Amino acid sequence: MQHTVSTPITFDGVGLHSGRPARLVIRPAPVGHGIVFRRLDCDAGTCDIPALWSLVNQSPLCTRLENAEGIQISTVEHVMAALMGCGIHNALVTVDGPEVPILDGSSIEFVRGILAAGMCRQGSPVRALRVMRPVEVRRGDAWARLTPQDTLTIEFDIAFDDAAIGVQKKVLNMANGSFVRELSSSRTFCRKSDVDLMRANGLALGGSLENAVVVDGAQILSPGGLRHRDEAVRHKMLDALGDLALAGAPLLAHYHGYKAGHAITNDLLRALFETPGAVEWVTCDAALAAKLPGAGVHCGEVPQVA
Repeated sequence: MQHTVSTPITFDGVGLHSGRPARLVIRPAPVGHGIVFRRLDCDAGTCDIPALWSLVNQSPLCTRLENAEGIQISTVEHVMAALMGCGIHNALVTVDGPEVPILDGSSIEFVRGILAAGMCRQGSPVRALRVMRPVEVRRGDAWARLTPQDTLTIEFDIAFDDAAIGVQKKVLNMANGSFVRELSSSRTFCRKSDVDLMRANGLALGGSLENAVVVDGAQILSPGGLRHRDEAVRHKMLDALGDLALAGAPLLAHYHGYKAGHAITNDLLRALFETPGAVEWVTCDAALAAKLPGAGVHCGEVPQVA
Protein backbone atom coordinates (compact mmCIF):
# COMPACT_ATOMS: atom_id res chain seq x y z
CA MET A 1 0.00 0.00 0.00
CA GLN A 2 1.01 3.64 -0.50
CA HIS A 3 2.11 5.62 2.55
CA THR A 4 2.19 9.23 3.66
CA VAL A 5 3.43 10.80 6.90
CA SER A 6 1.03 10.70 9.84
CA THR A 7 1.55 14.30 10.92
CA PRO A 8 3.53 17.37 9.79
CA ILE A 9 7.26 17.11 10.61
CA THR A 10 9.37 20.28 10.91
CA PHE A 11 13.10 20.66 10.22
CA ASP A 12 15.06 23.88 10.82
CA GLY A 13 18.51 24.60 9.47
CA VAL A 14 20.35 26.74 6.93
CA GLY A 15 20.65 26.65 3.16
CA LEU A 16 23.96 25.19 2.02
CA HIS A 17 24.75 27.92 -0.50
CA SER A 18 23.01 30.98 0.93
CA GLY A 19 23.72 30.30 4.61
CA ARG A 20 20.23 31.69 5.37
CA PRO A 21 17.82 30.10 7.87
CA ALA A 22 15.50 27.58 6.22
CA ARG A 23 12.47 25.71 7.54
CA LEU A 24 11.11 22.60 5.84
CA VAL A 25 7.90 20.80 6.80
CA ILE A 26 6.89 17.38 5.45
CA ARG A 27 3.08 17.22 5.44
CA PRO A 28 0.59 14.40 4.75
CA ALA A 29 -0.86 14.18 1.23
CA PRO A 30 -3.56 12.03 -0.39
CA VAL A 31 -3.16 8.98 -2.63
CA GLY A 32 -1.83 9.89 -6.07
CA HIS A 33 -0.36 13.21 -4.90
CA GLY A 34 3.25 12.09 -5.15
CA ILE A 35 5.98 14.30 -3.68
CA VAL A 36 5.46 18.02 -4.29
CA PHE A 37 7.56 20.94 -2.98
CA ARG A 38 5.82 24.22 -2.16
CA ARG A 39 7.68 27.52 -1.75
CA LEU A 40 5.92 29.48 1.01
CA ASP A 41 7.65 32.72 0.02
CA CYS A 42 6.08 32.77 -3.47
CA ASP A 43 2.65 33.76 -4.78
CA ALA A 44 -0.09 31.16 -4.62
CA GLY A 45 -0.54 29.45 -7.97
CA THR A 46 3.17 29.58 -8.81
CA CYS A 47 4.70 28.00 -5.71
CA ASP A 48 4.23 24.23 -6.26
CA ILE A 49 7.06 22.20 -7.79
CA PRO A 50 6.45 18.48 -8.38
CA ALA A 51 9.46 16.29 -7.58
CA LEU A 52 9.98 14.99 -11.12
CA TRP A 53 13.01 14.34 -13.35
CA SER A 54 11.60 16.52 -16.12
CA LEU A 55 11.71 19.62 -13.89
CA VAL A 56 15.40 19.30 -12.95
CA ASN A 57 17.41 22.41 -13.80
CA GLN A 58 20.82 20.76 -13.85
CA SER A 59 23.47 22.08 -11.48
CA PRO A 60 26.91 20.59 -10.71
CA LEU A 61 26.53 21.15 -6.95
CA CYS A 62 23.05 19.88 -6.11
CA THR A 63 19.70 18.82 -7.55
CA ARG A 64 17.52 21.83 -8.36
CA LEU A 65 13.89 21.72 -9.49
CA GLU A 66 12.18 24.48 -11.46
CA ASN A 67 8.50 24.69 -12.40
CA ALA A 68 6.90 26.27 -15.47
CA GLU A 69 6.67 29.63 -13.69
CA GLY A 70 10.42 29.68 -13.05
CA ILE A 71 10.16 28.98 -9.30
CA GLN A 72 13.09 26.90 -8.07
CA ILE A 73 13.93 24.75 -5.05
CA SER A 74 17.51 23.57 -4.56
CA THR A 75 19.27 20.68 -2.79
CA VAL A 76 16.27 18.36 -2.78
CA GLU A 77 18.30 15.13 -3.04
CA HIS A 78 18.76 14.37 0.68
CA VAL A 79 15.11 14.77 1.65
CA MET A 80 14.05 12.86 -1.50
CA ALA A 81 16.36 10.00 -0.52
CA ALA A 82 14.84 9.98 2.96
CA LEU A 83 11.27 9.90 1.62
CA MET A 84 12.05 7.09 -0.82
CA GLY A 85 14.18 5.22 1.71
CA CYS A 86 11.39 5.34 4.30
CA GLY A 87 8.70 4.27 1.83
CA ILE A 88 6.80 7.58 1.66
CA HIS A 89 4.92 7.89 -1.63
CA ASN A 90 2.78 10.99 -1.04
CA ALA A 91 3.83 14.19 0.76
CA LEU A 92 3.64 17.97 0.48
CA VAL A 93 7.04 19.43 1.38
CA THR A 94 6.82 23.13 2.26
CA VAL A 95 9.95 25.29 2.36
CA ASP A 96 10.13 28.98 3.30
CA GLY A 97 12.86 29.82 0.79
CA PRO A 98 14.79 28.61 -2.28
CA GLU A 99 16.86 25.92 -0.53
CA VAL A 100 16.16 22.78 1.48
CA PRO A 101 18.09 23.02 4.80
CA ILE A 102 21.35 21.07 4.67
CA LEU A 103 21.08 19.89 8.32
CA ASP A 104 24.12 17.62 8.98
CA GLY A 105 24.82 16.97 5.29
CA SER A 106 23.18 13.54 5.26
CA SER A 107 19.58 12.25 5.33
CA ILE A 108 19.56 10.95 8.87
CA GLU A 109 17.66 13.84 10.50
CA PHE A 110 14.92 13.57 7.87
CA VAL A 111 14.79 9.80 8.37
CA ARG A 112 14.69 10.07 12.14
CA GLY A 113 11.86 12.62 11.98
CA ILE A 114 9.79 10.58 9.52
CA LEU A 115 10.10 7.33 11.46
CA ALA A 116 9.49 8.98 14.83
CA ALA A 117 6.32 10.65 13.57
CA GLY A 118 5.08 7.44 11.98
CA MET A 119 3.57 6.66 8.60
CA CYS A 120 -0.05 6.39 7.52
CA ARG A 121 -1.00 3.45 5.31
CA GLN A 122 -3.21 4.53 2.43
CA GLY A 123 -5.84 2.45 0.67
CA SER A 124 -4.20 2.12 -2.70
CA PRO A 125 -1.44 -0.19 -4.02
CA VAL A 126 2.02 1.14 -4.85
CA ARG A 127 2.86 1.54 -8.53
CA ALA A 128 6.48 1.08 -9.57
CA LEU A 129 8.53 1.55 -12.71
CA ARG A 130 10.13 -1.61 -14.07
CA VAL A 131 13.18 -1.10 -16.29
CA MET A 132 12.79 -3.41 -19.30
CA ARG A 133 16.05 -2.87 -21.22
CA PRO A 134 19.50 -1.40 -20.47
CA VAL A 135 19.93 2.37 -20.71
CA GLU A 136 23.29 4.14 -20.32
CA VAL A 137 24.58 7.73 -20.48
CA ARG A 138 28.13 9.12 -20.41
CA ARG A 139 29.91 12.41 -19.79
CA GLY A 140 33.64 12.09 -20.38
CA ASP A 141 34.90 9.13 -18.33
CA ALA A 142 31.85 9.26 -16.03
CA TRP A 143 28.79 7.14 -16.75
CA ALA A 144 25.62 5.66 -15.28
CA ARG A 145 23.37 2.85 -16.41
CA LEU A 146 20.12 1.14 -15.53
CA THR A 147 19.58 -2.56 -16.24
CA PRO A 148 16.57 -4.78 -15.53
CA GLN A 149 16.19 -6.27 -12.05
CA ASP A 150 13.22 -7.20 -9.85
CA THR A 151 14.32 -4.93 -6.97
CA LEU A 152 16.30 -1.68 -6.77
CA THR A 153 20.05 -2.16 -6.36
CA ILE A 154 22.51 0.74 -6.33
CA GLU A 155 26.16 0.18 -7.27
CA PHE A 156 28.69 3.00 -7.26
CA ASP A 157 32.38 3.55 -7.98
CA ILE A 158 34.34 6.69 -7.17
CA ALA A 159 37.99 7.63 -7.65
CA PHE A 160 39.62 10.74 -6.15
CA ASP A 161 43.26 11.78 -5.98
CA ASP A 162 42.86 12.75 -2.32
CA ALA A 163 44.22 9.92 -0.16
CA ALA A 164 41.46 10.49 2.39
CA ILE A 165 38.94 9.28 -0.25
CA GLY A 166 40.83 7.40 -2.97
CA VAL A 167 39.06 4.59 -4.84
CA GLN A 168 35.85 3.25 -3.30
CA LYS A 169 33.15 0.86 -4.52
CA LYS A 170 29.92 -0.40 -2.93
CA VAL A 171 26.81 -2.35 -3.96
CA LEU A 172 23.56 -2.45 -1.96
CA ASN A 173 20.10 -3.84 -2.55
CA MET A 174 17.75 -1.09 -1.39
CA ALA A 175 15.03 -3.50 -0.16
CA ASN A 176 13.71 -3.61 3.38
CA GLY A 177 15.29 -0.55 4.95
CA SER A 178 18.91 -1.00 3.87
CA PHE A 179 19.00 2.70 2.94
CA VAL A 180 18.17 3.67 6.52
CA ARG A 181 20.70 1.27 8.04
CA GLU A 182 23.58 1.63 5.59
CA LEU A 183 23.39 5.00 3.80
CA SER A 184 21.20 7.54 5.61
CA SER A 185 23.92 8.83 7.98
CA SER A 186 26.58 9.37 5.29
CA ARG A 187 27.41 13.05 4.81
CA THR A 188 28.26 15.04 1.73
CA PHE A 189 31.99 15.44 1.21
CA CYS A 190 34.28 17.94 -0.46
CA ARG A 191 37.89 19.03 -0.71
CA LYS A 192 39.07 22.06 1.23
CA SER A 193 40.37 23.65 -1.98
CA ASP A 194 36.88 23.33 -3.53
CA VAL A 195 35.27 24.89 -0.46
CA ASP A 196 37.67 27.83 -0.62
CA LEU A 197 36.92 28.34 -4.32
CA MET A 198 33.14 28.12 -3.85
CA ARG A 199 33.18 30.63 -1.01
CA ALA A 200 35.30 32.99 -3.07
CA ASN A 201 32.48 32.84 -5.63
CA GLY A 202 29.70 33.40 -3.08
CA LEU A 203 28.68 29.73 -2.81
CA ALA A 204 28.59 27.19 0.06
CA LEU A 205 28.10 30.01 2.56
CA GLY A 206 26.13 27.64 4.80
CA GLY A 207 28.69 24.85 4.58
CA SER A 208 30.78 23.96 7.61
CA LEU A 209 32.81 21.17 9.16
CA GLU A 210 29.60 20.20 10.97
CA ASN A 211 27.53 19.48 7.83
CA ALA A 212 30.11 18.01 5.46
CA VAL A 213 33.16 15.79 5.45
CA VAL A 214 35.96 18.12 4.39
CA VAL A 215 39.24 16.54 3.27
CA ASP A 216 42.64 18.01 2.52
CA GLY A 217 44.87 15.41 0.90
CA ALA A 218 45.11 12.57 3.42
CA GLN A 219 43.53 14.58 6.24
CA ILE A 220 39.91 14.53 7.43
CA LEU A 221 39.27 18.05 8.76
CA SER A 222 35.75 17.46 10.12
CA PRO A 223 35.56 16.85 13.89
CA GLY A 224 35.09 13.21 14.82
CA GLY A 225 36.37 11.95 11.48
CA LEU A 226 34.35 9.57 9.33
CA ARG A 227 31.11 7.80 10.25
CA HIS A 228 32.05 4.99 7.85
CA ARG A 229 35.40 4.08 6.33
CA ASP A 230 33.74 4.40 2.91
CA GLU A 231 31.45 7.29 3.81
CA ALA A 232 32.16 9.08 0.51
CA VAL A 233 30.83 6.35 -1.77
CA ARG A 234 27.91 5.74 0.60
CA HIS A 235 26.93 9.39 0.25
CA LYS A 236 27.12 9.16 -3.53
CA MET A 237 24.69 6.24 -3.30
CA LEU A 238 22.42 8.33 -1.04
CA ASP A 239 22.45 11.10 -3.64
CA ALA A 240 21.70 8.58 -6.38
CA LEU A 241 18.64 7.26 -4.53
CA GLY A 242 17.37 10.82 -4.04
CA ASP A 243 17.88 11.63 -7.71
CA LEU A 244 16.30 8.36 -8.86
CA ALA A 245 13.27 9.13 -6.67
CA LEU A 246 12.52 11.90 -9.18
CA ALA A 247 11.33 9.15 -11.55
CA GLY A 248 8.03 9.66 -9.72
CA ALA A 249 7.78 6.11 -8.37
CA PRO A 250 10.08 3.36 -7.04
CA LEU A 251 12.32 1.87 -9.71
CA LEU A 252 12.82 -1.85 -10.24
CA ALA A 253 16.32 -1.83 -11.70
CA HIS A 254 20.04 -2.10 -11.09
CA TYR A 255 21.64 1.37 -11.10
CA HIS A 256 25.41 1.53 -11.60
CA GLY A 257 27.23 4.84 -11.44
CA TYR A 258 30.92 5.41 -12.19
CA LYS A 259 32.18 8.86 -11.13
CA ALA A 260 28.57 9.95 -11.68
CA GLY A 261 26.87 13.00 -10.20
CA HIS A 262 23.45 14.63 -10.08
CA ALA A 263 23.44 15.71 -13.72
CA ILE A 264 24.40 12.29 -15.07
CA THR A 265 21.69 10.56 -13.04
CA ASN A 266 19.18 13.05 -14.39
CA ASP A 267 20.49 12.42 -17.92
CA LEU A 268 19.90 8.72 -17.26
CA LEU A 269 16.26 9.24 -16.23
CA ARG A 270 15.68 11.40 -19.31
CA ALA A 271 17.16 8.67 -21.50
CA LEU A 272 15.05 6.03 -19.75
CA PHE A 273 11.78 7.81 -20.42
CA GLU A 274 12.77 8.80 -23.95
CA THR A 275 13.79 5.26 -25.01
CA PRO A 276 10.82 3.31 -26.43
CA GLY A 277 10.12 0.13 -24.47
CA ALA A 278 12.73 0.85 -21.78
CA VAL A 279 10.32 1.13 -18.84
CA GLU A 280 6.81 0.08 -17.88
CA TRP A 281 4.41 0.79 -15.02
CA VAL A 282 3.55 -2.13 -12.72
CA THR A 283 1.12 -2.38 -9.80
CA CYS A 284 2.89 -3.99 -6.85
CA ASP A 285 1.35 -7.00 -5.15
CA ALA A 286 2.18 -7.66 -1.49
CA ALA A 287 5.29 -9.70 -2.33
CA LEU A 288 6.76 -7.05 -4.63
CA ALA A 289 5.83 -4.16 -2.31
CA ALA A 290 7.72 -5.91 0.50
CA LYS A 291 10.94 -5.60 -1.55
CA LEU A 292 10.70 -1.84 -2.12
CA PRO A 293 12.92 0.69 -0.31
CA GLY A 294 11.51 1.45 3.13
CA ALA A 295 9.20 -1.54 3.40
CA GLY A 296 8.96 -2.53 7.06
CA VAL A 297 11.60 -0.07 8.28
CA HIS A 298 11.37 1.14 11.90
CA CYS A 299 13.08 3.52 14.33
CA GLY A 300 15.34 0.80 15.70
CA GLU A 301 17.19 0.66 12.37
CA VAL A 302 18.29 4.32 12.44
CA PRO A 303 22.07 4.51 13.02
CA GLN A 304 23.41 6.22 16.10
CA VAL A 305 25.69 9.13 15.20
CA ALA A 306 27.66 11.59 17.28
